[in-house]
Amino acid sequence: MWIRERRRSAAVVTAGAVLALAGCGGTQPAPGADDGRLVVVTSTNVWASVVREVGGGAVDVQPLISNPVVNPHAYESSPEDAAKVAEADLVVFNGGGYDEFVEKILGAGPRGKPTVEAAAFAHEPARPAVEPKSAEDRGHSHDHSINEHFWYDFRSVDAVADQVAAELSKLEPAKAPEFTANAARFRAGVGQLDDQAHRIATARQGAKVVATEPVAFYLIEESGLSDITPDSFVDAVEVGNDPPAAAVAEIQDALDARQVTALLFNPQTESAVTVGLRVRAERARIPVVTVTETLPAGQSYLRWMSSQVAALGNAEGLA
Repeated sequence: MWIRERRRSAAVVTAGAVLALAGCGGTQPAPGADDGRLVVVTSTNVWASVVREVGGGAVDVQPLISNPVVNPHAYESSPEDAAKVAEADLVVFNGGGYDEFVEKILGAGPRGKPTVEAAAFAHEPARPAVEPKSAEDRGHSHDHSINEHFWYDFRSVDAVADQVAAELSKLEPAKAPEFTANAARFRAGVGQLDDQAHRIATARQGAKVVATEPVAFYLIEESGLSDITPDSFVDAVEVGNDPPAAAVAEIQDALDARQVTALLFNPQTESAVTVGLRVRAERARIPVVTVTETLPAGQSYLRWMSSQVAALGNAEGLA
């Protein structure tokens, strides 16, 4: 369930290109509204929603990825993205190797840009890291000790909200009390999500599930469930390869024998194999819980996450 090298098709923006974009601000339109609001650029709409909760009407939040069908792992950054990052007052991103396109843009631009990186607040993994198996894997810069989907880790989300409030307060000191109060209200909502997960853990501790991709690792962990997805299956999915036939057969057997209580399915990384597992689970009358990497259109973080935790609870018979 740990970070492996992802399918990498993100375009690398050169230092010269980014600096040129940053330096021609007088001829390029500013990315934000010219109304005095702080411009915050985020890697995905998930972190955009968190920033909006904290910043309220004082911020103009611009996610680089907002299309709910886009797979962030394969996202290609553009010169427009680089321009937005260069002109932003604050940049909020995931880190941990998940949205490296943002890190590359930041690295190519001037130093000192205020940033909040969720990876800085990740908690320790529940089990040891898996060492990279190949020389190619060892050459990558990912932190292999943690799962990178930090927005499913409620402790990390709480910490990000607080840090966003702190950074916005530095930029707009007069509104610091507002940012702090907004962050506190948001954390209360996240606390309710945590309570939902703990109710699952209390009722269904150790219940077995399988997942087509480890996006919801932290939610599974917090809910006290046991993910029995074979490591070899996860390894293959994480690097964009076809899973070994033996691993697929192991999951198929578990589904056919109804040895698991739910299949967690990520439609943003689906393949013929994962769709086949979903169909097999449905035939076996095993609940399929959809978990995604980005927000569905028109939803907030709290509403989206609450619906996913509720769906997991329903799958565990807690409706």
